[in-house]
Amino acid sequence: MKKLLLLSVILAFTANLFAQTIDKKWAAGLGLGAYGPSNQGGIGLVPELYLGTYLSPRFDLLLKGDLGVLNSKQNGGIDLAGGFLNLRLKLSDESKKFRPYLFAGPGLLADNAKSGLNFDAGVGAKYYNKANRAFYFDLGYLSGIDAMRGPNKVHDNIIKGTIGIEFDFGKTKDSDMDGVSDNKDKCPDTPTGVAVDAKGCPVDTDGDGVADYLDDCPTVAGLASLKGCPDKDKDGVADKDDACPDVFGLASLKGCPDTDGDGVADKDDKCAGTPKGYKVDATGCPLDTDKDGVIDDEDECPTVAGLKENKGCPKKELTAEEIEAQKMKASPVYFDTNKSTISKEEKAKIEQLVKLLNENSNYKVKISGNADSSGKESHNINLSKNRAMVVAKALTAAKIKKNRIVSQKGLGIKNPATSNDTPAGRKLNRRTEIEVVK
Repeated sequence: MKKLLLLSVILAFTANLFAQTIDKKWAAGLGLGAYGPSNQGGIGLVPELYLGTYLSPRFDLLLKGDLGVLNSKQNGGIDLAGGFLNLRLKLSDESKKFRPYLFAGPGLLADNAKSGLNFDAGVGAKYYNKANRAFYFDLGYLSGIDAMRGPNKVHDNIIKGTIGIEFDFGKTKDSDMDGVSDNKDKCPDTPTGVAVDAKGCPVDTDGDGVADYLDDCPTVAGLASLKGCPDKDKDGVADKDDACPDVFGLASLKGCPDTDGDGVADKDDKCAGTPKGYKVDATGCPLDTDKDGVIDDEDECPTVAGLKENKGCPKKELTAEEIEAQKMKASPVYFDTNKSTISKEEKAKIEQLVKLLNENSNYKVKISGNADSSGKESHNINLSKNRAMVVAKALTAAKIKKNRIVSQKGLGIKNPATSNDTPAGRKLNRRTEIEVVK
């Protein structure tokens, strides 16, 4: 009863501690030590052999055999042989090289031709110098049996110390063949050849959540969306591919900005501020195909070199009628934003037109008012009508007869002189045009 109580106390005391291994579930041990009875002198050798199996991270089960030889023959001597079924309690986990343990269990002991049931218990430790090999040492207590020592009946309790070597063996399953057994592998489906950590998961050197084998920037933390690479300016272009990594830009321009939207990055644009929609060359400057100094988008003859004053077209000989038409050409009258009053600068054009009509009584005029795209359509129609009307009133006030004004109308924004996308363009569209006809 005392033996069972002692065993129970040992197991209960250590039941909340930890780590043979989950990978190598079998072990064979071979040791040699010394033994002696606790109540008399004499020391003998103890060859030891055991076979163990893994039960859990806490316990191993060992079938162990001890053989006592060469003990002193004093008082009849003592020779013994014993077999024990031990439960070994591991006090550390499998990650440690040094692993202490406790052991205890029932056994059968033979002492000088007498045999009987008994138990042993003890403490020891293993030191792993390889993954599947360890040196061990332990100190144990063997409860004796009633035996004869010469003419005397004795009950020997035996102390023994042993050192030896243990080999762990057994087949370890490693489904993804990454060197980490399935029992310990937290990532059991790792692709073949990928470097893994102790848990069997792909190595992530920079700790950004993207495994090195998928990470285009494995040593610098980055974004999963950019294959593990950083993006300082947050423009969606990885810094390693970004020609302008410190400035938010466009993916189509390798992460560089394009302020004027002409398709040429600002860093390469020699003509920043090109009007929207203009065709440009590789340097971002408006195209001038015929090299006449008039850009294609403003050149009425873009493929033939011409004169700036002739809108990029070459000068040609005019007929008498064309010369006369040139003489009779009237300049448009321009207006301020949302205005229909003639400014001082524009009144000179009215005066010149009055002089032209007075000198050529066989000519009449057609007047058409225009507006830019600002404001509602109905407002622009009324504004353009008013602009035509004030020019007509200025002519009649200068003694030009009403019957010489063939037509007077407001076109709103239907007939722009140029694009309304820029302030300069809108300024040219706020006008009244006067056509002089025979």
